[in-house]
Amino acid sequence: MGMMKEFKAFAMRGNVMDMAVGIIIGAAFGKIVSSFVADVIMPPLGVLIGGVDFSSLSVTLKEAVGETAAVTMNYGSFVQTLVDFVIVAIAIFAVVKGMNSMQRRKAEAPPAPQAPSKEELLLGEIRDILKERN
Repeated sequence: MGMMKEFKAFAMRGNVMDMAVGIIIGAAFGKIVSSFVADVIMPPLGVLIGGVDFSSLSVTLKEAVGETAAVTMNYGSFVQTLVDFVIVAIAIFAVVKGMNSMQRRKAEAPPAPQAPSKEELLLGEIRDILKERN
């Protein structure tokens, strides 16, 4: 039973939950980027290059023989994946850069003045009482 409590304490820590949320959002973001590249970026790029559909670009290493399928190297899919990676890398760079600049601003902000301690308040009251007596 002790191991279950330890695991629960570990799993409920803030940074573990933040990491889980980040992974889930990252997976969804990856799907969005893949769709954006495959459906929005690559078709116009293919038209500019001369009507090339990148997803179908391949080199046949071995021709099909009878029931055996051809062996192909699909470098078009690799090009799409490479563009996906570049877009994700740029997005992550922008997010990290933004977070770093926010942390710098927070660090540059002057610290708020601290409230006087109880002793200082008490000494101030004593001073005021002594001033009134004189």
